[in-house]
Amino acid sequence: MKRKFCAAAMLTLLLSGCAMPPPPPQPLPHGTRPQPICAAGEMMVQTTLWFGLNRPHGAPISAAEWQNFVDKEVTPRFSDGLSVIEGNGQWMGKDGTLAREKSRALLLIHGMGAENHEKIEALRTIYKQRFQQESVMRVDQPACVGF
Repeated sequence: MKRKFCAAAMLTLLLSGCAMPPPPPQPLPHGTRPQPICAAGEMMVQTTLWFGLNRPHGAPISAAEWQNFVDKEVTPRFSDGLSVIEGNGQWMGKDGTLAREKSRALLLIHGMGAENHEKIEALRTIYKQRFQQESVMRVDQPACVGF
């Protein structure tokens, strides 16, 4: 009896190592995106724009120039509210040189839709042209928002 129990235990141990891993998650159909479910609040989008404060050639972008951009360009487009976070960033230039500069993150919470997308893209374009910037990084995330 003891021998049968040991054999059964050994067989169970050996077979447990042969279990198949779960299948990988299947990709979503083309053109669809995962949709979070909000337990509370409303489904919105959180967009963070990252602005460098160094011009490629010339003086850094001053606090007054930044505030003027926020007052004249950002606030009229997103008058419900916004946040600005001061930071220090770094990135690898196309020439392989590490660049460091002061930066500002602009945090926007907004509804989904083409109108807000267009407003955000206008801000990016204006900033790049006005301050000779190569890029303004944009990060979008779904967010459940309650007030």
